[in-house]
Amino acid sequence: MWTNLVDNAVDAMPGGGTLTITADGVGDDLLVEFRDTGCGVPADALPRLFQPFFTTKDVGRGTGLGLYLSHEIVARRHGGAISVSSEPGDTRFCVRLPVRS
Repeated sequence: MWTNLVDNAVDAMPGGGTLTITADGVGDDLLVEFRDTGCGVPADALPRLFQPFFTTKDVGRGTGLGLYLSHEIVARRHGGAISVSSEPGDTRFCVRLPVRS
């Protein structure tokens, strides 16, 4: 799941850029943020990013399952949440996972 987020960030920065990964405790959750300085996700694509087989990549690149599977792992297997905000130069995927004792 983490690899999918890193791969997508790298793909969004073909000419180079910065990927910043941070982790912090927020209440009873762990919040992990992946922030890249790439081209951004088109606004009309944001609501569909976690749907199976949806992709913003060119034909032959990607399967359209990476973000779908990431969402399934975070939400269904771990009871967490994954969200995204994006504009050119600042895309953020936030993964919130409950911390269990």
